Amino acid sequence: MTATLPAIGDDLDVAGPLDRPGEMLPPQGAGAPAPRALTRKQKAAIIVRLLLAEGVKLSLADLPESLQAELAHQMATMRFVDRVTLKAVIDEFVSEIEDVGLSFPGGLEGALTVLDGTISAATAARIRKAKGFTFHGDPWETIAGLDPDRLITVLEEESDEVAAVLLSKLKVSRAAELIARLPGPRARRVAYAVSLTGAVEPSVVERIGRSIAEQLEAQPGKAFADGPVERVGAILNFAPGATREDVLEGLDREDAAFAEEVRKAIFTFANIPERIDARDVPKITREVDQAVLITALAGATGDLAPAADFILGAISKRMADQLREEIESLGAVKPKEAEAAMNKVVTAIRALEAAGEILLIAADDD
Repeated sequence: MTATLPAIGDDLDVAGPLDRPGEMLPPQGAGAPAPRALTRKQKAAIIVRLLLAEGVKLSLADLPESLQAELAHQMATMRFVDRVTLKAVIDEFVSEIEDVGLSFPGGLEGALTVLDGTISAATAARIRKAKGFTFHGDPWETIAGLDPDRLITVLEEESDEVAAVLLSKLKVSRAAELIARLPGPRARRVAYAVSLTGAVEPSVVERIGRSIAEQLEAQPGKAFADGPVERVGAILNFAPGATREDVLEGLDREDAAFAEEVRKAIFTFANIPERIDARDVPKITREVDQAVLITALAGATGDLAPAADFILGAISKRMADQLREEIESLGAVKPKEAEAAMNKVVTAIRALEAAGEILLIAADDD
C-alpha cells in the first residue's frame, strides 16, 4: 500500500500553505449533490484514514519524514467528509491503482533488494560503497530479522548503553540468546544499562537503530556462507573413512581445538545411534531406497554394527525381520559399495534435517 499512496498524495511535498479546514467547493447544480473539490493532500489523508478505519495495517515508515509529517498535519486539519465525496475519492484511487501496470521500488536500496539473488553480493556491496548507504524505513524491523551472529558483534563492540537499547528492541527470546553469549562482566553491565533506558527519547532510539542498521549493511559480505568448521566437517563427512581419520590426526597436531570442533560437526553413519532420535528412524528409512538401505546395513560390521542394530531396533518388528532376511540373502558387501550406501543414508538424514523434519542431537561434551 505504501507504494501506491503517492499516486494520490504525491504533492504532499509541494511547498505552500495547507488548505484551510472546510475549504471545499459547494455542491453544483440541482438534484444529487456533487462531490466536493479536494486537494490531492486531502485525498491522500482520506484514503489513509479509511484504510486505518477498516483495520488495514499500513507501513508508511518508508516514506520520507517530511511526507509523513505533512500527512499527519493534513489529517489534523480535516473534520468530516460526506459519503458522496468519499465515494468519489475511493473511485479515483481505485482507478489510479488499476492504471498502474508496473511499479519500481523507490531508491537505490529498494532496487538492490529487488535484485537480491540476481546480481552478485560483491556487485551490490560495490554499488552501496560507491553511492553511500542511507537506511530508509524502520531500522529495528530489519535488525530484528538479522542473524544473531551479526548482532553479537554490535553487542561486543558498542557501548553498554547502545547494547542495552538493542536488547530492549528485540524479542525477549532473542535478547536472552544474545546476552548469554557475552562474557559475565559485560553481560552484567549491559543488563544494568537496560534499567536506565526508561528515559531514552524515541528519536534517540530511532537514531541508534538507523546507525546500527547502516553499520551492519556496510559490513563486507562473506565469501563463504558457512564457517571453516562447518566447511571442513562437510568435506570430511563424505570422505573415505581412512582419509577422514588421517586428516583429523593431522588437524590434532596443528590445532587440537579446531580438530575437536570439526569432529563435532562431522556426522557419519557411525554417529547415528548418539545423534538420531529413535523416533525419527522411520522417517529416514522411508527416504532411503530399500536396496541402498540393505547394502548399508549389510556392510555395517565391526565398529559400525551398533548403527545398524540401532536402525533395526527403531523400526517395526515386521520390517526389521524383512530387512534382516534381505541382508542375509545379500551376503558379503564390498567395502566401497557399503561406504557409498552409508553416505546416501547420511545424505538423506542431512536433507531431512535441513527441511526441519528431524533434529540432530547436539554432539556436545558432557
